[in-house]
Amino acid sequence: MDLDLPMIWAVMLAIAVALYVVMDGFDLGIGILFPFAENERQRDQMMSSIAPFWDGNETWLVLGGGGLLVAFPRAYSIVMPALYLPVIFMLLALVLRGVSFEFRAPHGNTTALWSVGFFVGSAAAAFFQGVILGGFVQGITVANGAFAGGPFDWATPFAFLCGLGVASGYALLGATWLIMKTEGPVAERAREQARGLLLLVMAFMGAVSLWTPLAFERIAARWFAAPGIYVLWIVPVVTAAVALTVWRTTDRHDVVPFVGAIALFLLGFLGLGISTWPYAVPPVLTIWEAAAAPSSQAFMLAGTVILLPVILAYVAFVYWLFRGKVREGDSYH
Repeated sequence: MDLDLPMIWAVMLAIAVALYVVMDGFDLGIGILFPFAENERQRDQMMSSIAPFWDGNETWLVLGGGGLLVAFPRAYSIVMPALYLPVIFMLLALVLRGVSFEFRAPHGNTTALWSVGFFVGSAAAAFFQGVILGGFVQGITVANGAFAGGPFDWATPFAFLCGLGVASGYALLGATWLIMKTEGPVAERAREQARGLLLLVMAFMGAVSLWTPLAFERIAARWFAAPGIYVLWIVPVVTAAVALTVWRTTDRHDVVPFVGAIALFLLGFLGLGISTWPYAVPPVLTIWEAAAAPSSQAFMLAGTVILLPVILAYVAFVYWLFRGKVREGDSYH
């Protein structure tokens, strides 16, 4: 049986990106919410809620970037030069966040400084991930199979809107995570923050949903031309229903708001996927045109199929092992 290897790899990369957004999104959101804590003890509690998970969550970012190089090298050779600067800014922000996380643990005279570093690194990483997404969706200039634009083509109002939207979405994930994983004043404040952040996220999702079809004809045709319009209207309707569920449950449920926030992200991700499919480099290069040789894809797929279940099993075990709520004063350091 012939396998559509580019399709398989596209699905695997989409899963890897979705897992990264969800798993690293909530701990980036914790960093974004850091300034709103009343004192360092509350920040300790917030940080302890993600301490067992945060570094492993970035596994999916590595899989996404490495998988793009392996499976779609032509796309990698175009997308990376087009987005070098925001990618570098994002990576530097992740480094700052990681260093701040580790150096903040032994309390001392620099604790407040590292708390600021953790906030700045988290907020900048979230923002530039959104900018990268916006730069990808809006399209990349290509000539003769190579990037033909300028170093700042990504720096558009649409990309910055996406950056702010992703940062607010991560903050919502962080707030709902705190509702689920903490107790006391931190959890109560998170319940209040979640509602405001939900309104902000829905505003950004609405703005992007209106901007994309108005600015990009290919996206308007995908959503509003027949026969797509007969099916795709379900996506915004389900999104509104999920948002309403999150709104109604933030004050009385612990788990449902977090699950709902994840669902909102996945629905947004689905919407962007519908808008850009089947392009590996919108709007010029499809996944089949950008794919590596079948032998290369098959070789790497064999290793991924073996290792991916192991990684998923380990991640599931870690989340199960550190289940339950984190109280003020608890620490994993």
